[in-house]
Amino acid sequence: MANMVFTNIHLTPVQKKALQARAKKRNTNMSEEIRSAVDSYLSGVTPDELAMLDAATRAAETMLVDMANTLDEFNRKAAATFAELSALRGGRVPAGAE
Repeated sequence: MANMVFTNIHLTPVQKKALQARAKKRNTNMSEEIRSAVDSYLSGVTPDELAMLDAATRAAETMLVDMANTLDEFNRKAAATFAELSALRGGRVPAGAE
């Protein structure tokens, strides 16, 4: 772990409770969540931009999973078609279909 400097901060009770809940949900701790928030703030990323990036990342993940499933199905159909062609040709495998 990087060298850390102890710093006191003041939070409202609502902020602290929300931060604890977020840390628990993400399996981290309050310090990690605060450091992450500070890093985002210092990089100039706004909460709205971060939310948009998160939504886009989740959408991209869904699309990639769908594309992978489509390709898997295509490969299954292609393999079945090549096997059928091979059977029709007396066991010879078409060139490039090995």
